[in-house]
Amino acid sequence: MNEMVKGSNVALASLSENVGSVIVSLGWGSPTGEGDADVSVLLLDVNGKVRSDTDFYFYNNPVAADGSVQLLGKTPTAGGNEDRISFDLTAVPADVDRIVVAASRYNAARFGELDDVHLSLADGAGDDLLRFPIDDVDSMSAIIFGELYRRGEEWKFRAVGQGYDTGLAGLAADFGVDIEDDAEAVEAQDDAAADDQEVMTAPAPADEPGPRSTPEAVPSPRRPAEADESRKPATRPRTAKKKVTLPKVAKKTLAENESWREARLFPVSALKSDRDREMRATSVLLSVMAQVPEFGRRLTAAFGAPAGRMETFAEVTLPHGDSPRRPDGVIRVERAGKLWTALVETKTNGNALKADQVQAYMDIAARRGYEAVITLSNDVALEGSPLVDVKIDRRRKHKVALWHLSWAEVTHQAQMLIRHEGVGNAAHAWLLQELLHYLQHDNSGCHGFQNMGPAWVPVRNGIDDETLCHGDARALEVVESWERLVRQVCLGLGGELGQKVLPVQRAKRGTDPGERRGRLADQLCQDGRLDAELRIDGTPGVLAVSADLRTGKLRTSIDVPAPEQGYPLSWAKRLVRRLAEAPADLHIETLVEGETGGPRGTLERLRPEPADLLPKDSGTRITGFRLTLLKGMGSGRGNAETGFIRSVDEAVHRFHKSVVIHLDRPAPRRAPTREPATTN
Repeated sequence: MNEMVKGSNVALASLSENVGSVIVSLGWGSPTGEGDADVSVLLLDVNGKVRSDTDFYFYNNPVAADGSVQLLGKTPTAGGNEDRISFDLTAVPADVDRIVVAASRYNAARFGELDDVHLSLADGAGDDLLRFPIDDVDSMSAIIFGELYRRGEEWKFRAVGQGYDTGLAGLAADFGVDIEDDAEAVEAQDDAAADDQEVMTAPAPADEPGPRSTPEAVPSPRRPAEADESRKPATRPRTAKKKVTLPKVAKKTLAENESWREARLFPVSALKSDRDREMRATSVLLSVMAQVPEFGRRLTAAFGAPAGRMETFAEVTLPHGDSPRRPDGVIRVERAGKLWTALVETKTNGNALKADQVQAYMDIAARRGYEAVITLSNDVALEGSPLVDVKIDRRRKHKVALWHLSWAEVTHQAQMLIRHEGVGNAAHAWLLQELLHYLQHDNSGCHGFQNMGPAWVPVRNGIDDETLCHGDARALEVVESWERLVRQVCLGLGGELGQKVLPVQRAKRGTDPGERRGRLADQLCQDGRLDAELRIDGTPGVLAVSADLRTGKLRTSIDVPAPEQGYPLSWAKRLVRRLAEAPADLHIETLVEGETGGPRGTLERLRPEPADLLPKDSGTRITGFRLTLLKGMGSGRGNAETGFIRSVDEAVHRFHKSVVIHLDRPAPRRAPTREPATTN
């Protein structure tokens, strides 16, 4: 892998033959696990300016209509998070000369507060081609990480590393984009999940005669409660079409009684065997992917597939020695006369993938010039720990990528589209709704991670009788299963909320996944506890989850920082008022500076006397409040009602619904002021 330095450049074709589509990842870590930044992409013409406002892609405008750019969102890594962006370079319009990849921080934060700021680029097969570490970022609030640019018929990459201390506005001003800095508009933009207007304006085309004037910015739609007749019409066309999502309230049924069941496109009552479930699940998923372009593109973009016409096939017979093989499905995407092909192997109902099957499909794909093999199962892949070990013949010129999808991730992506972001028309919305109903049905077998593994009971018993020793391989198996469970809980909660929910990986715990899991296994042997942290967009802190196998208790908690202004008694009263609908057994602890802990009590006891949260010494500085709920832990290794997996999922959802949702939102992201850009 090429290690780039600032100012260097390289032709992509010299690194790989599979660069029609590439994945660019922007990564960083945080000592606290809470640092973050927003990525953005700008398409520039030969004059170095955006052609229009639609050439700016960010968290509220993540996908190009032609599929050339797609922001794939954040992926947890051992050292923090990576924001991935898919580029289909064959779909980039001919009048786009450069593609700038940048990131910016908000609320006066700087990149100097983050660790290991870097960019990496992978080809369509998922092989890493280059890495660009960026240093000297202390005062930077926005950075151009790098740019893809044309030279004749080929694409090249340049490591830029240019920083701005004026944030996104300073960066955008260089390329002809103006950022609306009205605080209310920014807050509304963050709150509106189905926002169909941007808060940016762009210059007139460079070849347009006469002086350029910047049109008035259009704020994001107001919240329903704030809408009134005085709202002015937009001064420029909308930048996105109206999307269709599920209604918030279900329509009144016309059924004569509750025994009448609604007719479904994908029935599940006839499924009797695992083979039936696998065949039905594959056919249902692939057919919806082909018919709903937004959904199909979302699932395949991360695998290097181009944007184009997609066709899907089930039960295809392919030659393989003396015995032909029949992969569960095939995905083909056509773009500019070229085909991208992936074989699909599916497992349902907790069945494990078979290494010999996947190996055979990898060999077939290599011989036939296919690009990828995609496996689907209830299991969740972990970083640095493949579900299936396959041998790759390095002598072959053609590379085949092996990718994995969990059914939980498929459900998450469908939920995000149909419930929050929307799709192009009502028919697509209905198809996704039927797919969701099928995946979530008890008989479909597509329920995601459902078993803590055979090591769960021996480890739990070993903790109970204090016979579990350090170095026991079974403890490491339980830690890996716990990590899979946490990732699945994040997918489920994120799909329901329409927000990013990611597991937090603390930089101080190391960057090597194997070493980090080894330390967690040692902690499990010593303390009998499994710990995890979840970061949820729009919440004031990190949601912590702890499973104590000795006491059989699940602890969910969140630390709420103290307000910057006001009086401690006012803080306590406001917090108790905000938690009026929270469970009475919620524990509240006051966090104080320089001490292990302050006053604490249950919400039931504190409701009449919020002042009991204040330290007796009035000079003690309050740094925040810790809110905690305790719940009994399931003992079984499976997903039954008495199982551990079900109890963890219910504990996290209950804590968010009954506690976190009532807390004050963090300060909105303010757009930087419009000041002349200065570079470092």
